[in-house]
Amino acid sequence: MTFFNRKNKFWLRQTAVAVAAAISFPVFSAEDEEAADDKESDVKVVVVGSRAAPRSVGDSAVPVDIISGEEFESQGITDMNSMLAVSVPSFNVNAQPISDAATLVRPANLRGLSPDSTLVLVNGKRRHRASVIAFLGGGISDGSQGPDISVIPSVALKQIEVLRDGAAAQYGSDAVAGVMNFVLNDSASGGFVELSTGQFYEGDGTSVQLSANKGFELTERGFLNLSLEYKQSDPTSRSVQRSDAADLIQFGNAATSAAVADPAQIWGSPEIKDDLKLFFNAGVDLDNSRQVYAFGNYAEREVEGGFFFRNPLTRPGVFSNDGGQTLLVGDPTTSTPSCPTVTIDQDPNSPTYLQPDATALALVEADPNCFTFYSLFPGGFTPRFGGTVSDESLAVGYKGEFDSGVSYDFSYTYGKNQADFFIKNTINAAFGPTSPTEFAPGSYVQEENGLNVDFTIPMQYGFISVGAETRNEEFTIIAGQAESYEFNANLAAQGFGIGSNGFPGFKDTDAGSNDRTHWATYVDFEADLSDDFLLTTAVRHEEYDDFGATTNFKISSRWQTTETLAFRGAVSTGFRAPTVGQSNVRNVTTAFQNGQLSDQATLPPTNPISVQKGGKELQPETARNMSFGAVYQSDRLFVTLDYYRIKMEDRITLSSPQTLTQDDIDDLLAQGISDASSFSSVRFFTNDFDTTTQGIDLVANYSMDMWSGSVDWGFIYNWTDTKVDSFDPNNIGDTRVRQLEENLPDVRATISMNYRTGDLRTTVRYNHYSGFYEAHLDDGTLPIEVGRTGLVDLEFGYDVDENLNLVFGAQNLLDEYPDENPYADIVGAKYPVTSPYGFNGGYYYMRAGYSF
Repeated sequence: MTFFNRKNKFWLRQTAVAVAAAISFPVFSAEDEEAADDKESDVKVVVVGSRAAPRSVGDSAVPVDIISGEEFESQGITDMNSMLAVSVPSFNVNAQPISDAATLVRPANLRGLSPDSTLVLVNGKRRHRASVIAFLGGGISDGSQGPDISVIPSVALKQIEVLRDGAAAQYGSDAVAGVMNFVLNDSASGGFVELSTGQFYEGDGTSVQLSANKGFELTERGFLNLSLEYKQSDPTSRSVQRSDAADLIQFGNAATSAAVADPAQIWGSPEIKDDLKLFFNAGVDLDNSRQVYAFGNYAEREVEGGFFFRNPLTRPGVFSNDGGQTLLVGDPTTSTPSCPTVTIDQDPNSPTYLQPDATALALVEADPNCFTFYSLFPGGFTPRFGGTVSDESLAVGYKGEFDSGVSYDFSYTYGKNQADFFIKNTINAAFGPTSPTEFAPGSYVQEENGLNVDFTIPMQYGFISVGAETRNEEFTIIAGQAESYEFNANLAAQGFGIGSNGFPGFKDTDAGSNDRTHWATYVDFEADLSDDFLLTTAVRHEEYDDFGATTNFKISSRWQTTETLAFRGAVSTGFRAPTVGQSNVRNVTTAFQNGQLSDQATLPPTNPISVQKGGKELQPETARNMSFGAVYQSDRLFVTLDYYRIKMEDRITLSSPQTLTQDDIDDLLAQGISDASSFSSVRFFTNDFDTTTQGIDLVANYSMDMWSGSVDWGFIYNWTDTKVDSFDPNNIGDTRVRQLEENLPDVRATISMNYRTGDLRTTVRYNHYSGFYEAHLDDGTLPIEVGRTGLVDLEFGYDVDENLNLVFGAQNLLDEYPDENPYADIVGAKYPVTSPYGFNGGYYYMRAGYSF
């Protein structure tokens, strides 16, 4: 048995459906390589979903989308999330403008479920989570903590496999909506360099990217494959002027009118700087039956986006605490200030409308002890929030086969993701007039270690696989700089907000690490009971040191009724464990609530403030999956049709904001909870609601000779419907329920044509989206019903010679936008900000690639 495939012939060229082994590298004999030379374009195998030997795409018991490197080559936008959204119709991602930490690591949804309901693998090994928790995720993604797949460059990939079925009985927690396996390039020779650039039709969002891949022989029996990607991406803006900012420019005094920006608040894609991604993949055959392997990555990027505008006359805790009747004036030297009162003219018919009393303001500015932030920021301010995200991983393993035919795989995996936050152009109001305007409010760190062993025992009609796994997860909060959370007690008592405004720093009392260890054992069985009938089963038992044990099973089968038609189905149970971060995170964010900006605290569910509002220790989500479908394949036509149903109970989510009354605050202060007065409301993670998600996936591919060349047609259709079966109205309200059910399109479909003749290639793609609902700013009183739309992508490629390739194309060729936001003047967002196809409009690009 030879592991190392020097010729790298198993490169897939279409989307299809299949299932195969969860080993790290393909296992091919010399005869396999020779056959691959003759049939390279017809071989479609995957390495996810079973621990048997690889099966062809038509022999699948459950559906898997296979996305080859060539599919990614026909897309202009190079972010991994965005590329998958084009290739997998049930996969959705949006821009996440002004979404706190979600701006740094965008959450994505498969089959309408939360991002952490999809398990991510690299070379068949579990990928670590991101450190970022999506506190503002458009409803569906609120509170999720999934892996950051944007750190994986497409140039490093051989293929991606998306298992569209529950697989917790095989892989453990998170594999509820499905499994995504990123298979790394294992070529031992040749290389590729590509330079690409693009820009939106509006003239912004310019992106420049350099990608490279090189394969090396690692001794005569091994390979080392290295990949690099470096990208810079400018921000976009699809904003209009806020009505309150427009009024300040029109009616404010000279200082205010000159200082308010237009637009005062930016809605668009964030700026991405120094986006560096490095990956390696290596393996060496020790002999014909043993191999050592390793792969890993390092990535780093800086992301910076906009925030909400702070109105200089009304912003609580900074400028005014009575809705704009008077300016907030403070004296840091005493708890009982005697500063002048500065009224604000609120009479629309007055010539000084929206202007502070000039005489009183002058008295404040002349007093050496008194101050108002209006004097420092007469036009208000708009913070800029972002962070540096770093990611690293390493996997090493030893695998092989005994003389008896029993195969084994021992592996260790390590992963770490860290987000170092920053916020600029803001203040810590309770720090006083000497407050800095830039802060480092702290960091989140997610770190994971895992050990795994697999044994696969061949049988006459199939195999039995047994294995064990242990994993440790640690979530760490690192305190921010002192100025981001320290305060003057006198100013705090006078009503000035504590902490860097918009994202207060993590205090020393917030900082620390929490971890969890779990172990698992599992058994898989797969057998061809006849030439036409395949049966697979799996059972997995896990023990967690926080919430206890869980056992899950899966049964799937496939029946070949004729040479061209087969039926398949599966039933399984699953679960998703609460993350260590969800159980222990602390965060304060500025959000829209009841028409006003307010500071919302997210606290551990066992924090006394949370407990007072109903918080309690988190338990795992549970799931029951069922699917059935059919496969039809002939010489040129391949069609799969699958129905699925996912019933989930005790889903974990962020509660709705729980308002803290003055009685609540007084009670908490009496318990010694000193920061209770800092928050207007609190949220916490909770097991709150049950849902049922069902849908249909249709995949069809047809190849033909046409127009003196070859044409590959593709059609992919997905219908997904989610219903909230039950929920606690004290934790989530009707708005959140509607977001869960309607924030994503029910129907997504893609029709594509790839035509090649000689040195020319043309790709045309039509992407259809049904309508969706947005609670603008998560406010149910601001509903937006967005209609259906379709986007057209077009690309032309030309092979200058056997090495050089040029590509020109456009995504969203016709420059389509979602319906305009009817509430645009409130905070300046021209379009619905949770649109699954974005709101930046058309994007054109060009690439030059050189192979050697």
